[in-house]
Amino acid sequence: MAALTHEVREDSLPLRLAQLARALESRFLGKDEAIRLLLVTAMAGEHAVLIGPPGTAKSALIRTFARLLQARYFEYLLTRFTEPNEIFGPVDIMAFREGRYRRRTEGMLPEAEIVFLDEVFKSNSAILNALLTLLNERRLTSGGQVLSSPLISAFGASNEVPSDDALTAIYDRFLVRIRNENLDAYHFQNLLQKGLENEALGAGKEPTAPLVTARDLAELQLGLLQQTQFGEPFFAQYKGLVFQIRAEGITLSDRRVVKLLKLFAASAFLDGRSEPNASDFFVLKHVWNAEDQAPILEAIVTPVVEAHYREYPGARRVGAVGVGIEALAGEIERVRHVLTGSAALGDVQLFSQLKALGEIKTVLLSSTDPRANELLGRVNQLLEAAFRSGRFGPI
Repeated sequence: MAALTHEVREDSLPLRLAQLARALESRFLGKDEAIRLLLVTAMAGEHAVLIGPPGTAKSALIRTFARLLQARYFEYLLTRFTEPNEIFGPVDIMAFREGRYRRRTEGMLPEAEIVFLDEVFKSNSAILNALLTLLNERRLTSGGQVLSSPLISAFGASNEVPSDDALTAIYDRFLVRIRNENLDAYHFQNLLQKGLENEALGAGKEPTAPLVTARDLAELQLGLLQQTQFGEPFFAQYKGLVFQIRAEGITLSDRRVVKLLKLFAASAFLDGRSEPNASDFFVLKHVWNAEDQAPILEAIVTPVVEAHYREYPGARRVGAVGVGIEALAGEIERVRHVLTGSAALGDVQLFSQLKALGEIKTVLLSSTDPRANELLGRVNQLLEAAFRSGRFGPI
């Protein structure tokens, strides 16, 4: 296999991966980190599950991601009534008449390279038991026959974290757990505009020419770790984070600790680096087992990542179609009009506008645009006036 390269040619894999990310970010607002997690998971040959309430674009995000990959794709909505034939293929009747038991797997999950299992935790034990080996070892035993699977990555979606102990094993197969929430106040206006555009275009009809092939990903996985240089400082920092996470009562097995190295390597490759650094630890925010552990991981990991960006401000990641400075200025002006208007604001309305200002301030603090300081001054002025008085005069 050819050695991995980080050259930025017109057709280079890092460039095409970046184009794929931009295509997703332009359609799914506020999902930049989820998109990066889907990418690094597929690059590393691991699995991820999106968990969140209905209507938060979990299925749409995974389907669009799959359409941007030239790969054999299989999707199914699982229920407790789903039969193995629906997933792994029907029994070959002709072979059965000859005394042989085998499945016809053409177009079914065993021959897929990218798999999406919607409501994955609602399936029955017959499906789940077969999935365990397939997800972990890429093989399926059918009768006396062992089938090898070309599976690159499987993605699941669920409205909630499984609470049944019988689902612990299948849940553990998903190395990354991505919370998918409704959009925040800042993105809401853009959500409405983008939603109108998508509705006018028609669901599933947006241009999605494949940008990356399954072969690209398979070859990348073969050489990813060999071409990645893990320095001792990185390992020392990783060890400290792992033991800090475990000290908080969050289970992180040795197996998962080792597998996560592949995601760090993939994240570095995506940035054009051969050596992971502290910015790649963002993945650790998504190794929770229960949703109440997510804020704990956020508190542990975010200071480490932010410290890295303070030391290397030019390395801070923004969305490939990140928030433009003009859009931020327009949003600040919108909030100012709301706060200084003649209409009286209720507590909920006031809180919503202050929350939007807080989100804008966070974006501006990480911006390198020359106008960021000027806009930051406007935000601070609005916030100061808001906290000084519940009534707003000209600002």
